[in-house]
Amino acid sequence: MGLILSILISSVAVYFTAWLLPGISVKSYGSAVLVAIVLGVLNAIVKPVLQFLSFPINILTLGLFTFVINALIIMLASWIMGNNFHVSNFWWAMLFSIIVSLVSGIIGGIL
Repeated sequence: MGLILSILISSVAVYFTAWLLPGISVKSYGSAVLVAIVLGVLNAIVKPVLQFLSFPINILTLGLFTFVINALIIMLASWIMGNNFHVSNFWWAMLFSIIVSLVSGIIGGIL
């Protein structure tokens, strides 16, 4: 039950953030659910590998390079999803990452 609730919270955050930012588009709420699932899979598989490979850079930037990794994962999700989820550029992906994290945290804290 926790996994389903987590996906629903993430999909609400994705849908809200896409509504908020003009550089991000999600076709429907169903697409937002798929985006949340794709992001979850990418965060579980790809993100640890990227963090391991970029560990020296992450140390030099005091952890700020993690924002770049998050933006790259979101752009990869956009590429995977095709027309259902579109990110205009890297900076929109980075802002999307920050806002989705905040909105997910707020909604998760409330529930």
